[in-house]
Amino acid sequence: MIPQEKISALIDKFDKIEAAMSSTANADDIVRLSKEHGELKDVVEKARELSSARTQLVELEELSESDDSEMAAMAKEELATLNETMPALEHELQLMLLPKDKADDSSVILEVRAGTGGDEAAIFAGDLFRMYQRYASLNGWRVEILSASEAEMGGYKEIQASVNGDSVFAKMKFEAGVHRVQRVPETETQGRVHTSAATVAVLPEPEEVDIDISETDLRVDVFRASGPGGQSVNTTDSAVRITHIPTGVVVIQQDEKSQHKNRAKAMKVLRARLYEAERARVDAERAAERKGMVGSGDRSERIRTYNYPQSRVTDHRINLTLYKLSDVIAGDSLDELVDALISQDRADRLAAMQGDGV
Repeated sequence: MIPQEKISALIDKFDKIEAAMSSTANADDIVRLSKEHGELKDVVEKARELSSARTQLVELEELSESDDSEMAAMAKEELATLNETMPALEHELQLMLLPKDKADDSSVILEVRAGTGGDEAAIFAGDLFRMYQRYASLNGWRVEILSASEAEMGGYKEIQASVNGDSVFAKMKFEAGVHRVQRVPETETQGRVHTSAATVAVLPEPEEVDIDISETDLRVDVFRASGPGGQSVNTTDSAVRITHIPTGVVVIQQDEKSQHKNRAKAMKVLRARLYEAERARVDAERAAERKGMVGSGDRSERIRTYNYPQSRVTDHRINLTLYKLSDVIAGDSLDELVDALISQDRADRLAAMQGDGV
């Protein structure tokens, strides 16, 4: 049961934010207060609903002891109904009060790479990327391919894209890991089922203010691009390689004909990788706390299997199996897996919080 003092303090904080918004003309304060207001609005509405229900509960309990038998009977009936709805209200507010990952609102850098399985792994990597493109479209997100290395038989050896929109990381973060496919490859003449894999990385794309990169920490090399790209290939130094000296992280971009555009893309990827490295360091320090949580994001763990002969998709972290592989790989039913992972993560964090006596 959430302490009433905590609910009252939350409502009081929200009221003070609203009062401050109406009394300030400072643009920076307005932006900051508006953001806090937006983050708290739904939570406070639920808190007020629960607080009102608790007040009503006390009043009904008093009325149920009334000497007026008709009044007491009506109160007992309403009391029974309220006692049934109160636990759900408590639970909903508890979920809303869970600490939020500050990166949840971020756009992401999505990286899909072929793993074990040769040509079939590359084809599968292409299938996964198209799945995410469709899922992004359904969510109103914008996908911009940053770099791609196509495979001879189709698909990608690796592909990197920026996915921009509202709360992209909140929904995409559980996709990070090893995805395994079991199917008969088009190149297989004897109809044997092969197992291949692809890795997916989902890096929150930070704002420039989130991570400071000093120019003195960078070594920038330019060179002539290789591969498809038109007349400018091998004639101008348009490709860019940026090395972050303190960490050794290297990013190469050569898809654009303009050196300036390649550098901008490379910096976007570099910023995301450094930001994720810092997140990983902090997460490692909290490993004991996070042990029971869904989806560590470790690329080495097999998170999902796509079995074509049985039209089955299984997410191994939550033991959920859907027999609608074609809908999932098309991106249309991916949200069923994503929503289930989000719900399990919330439940696990809530249980951990309650276990800590919070």
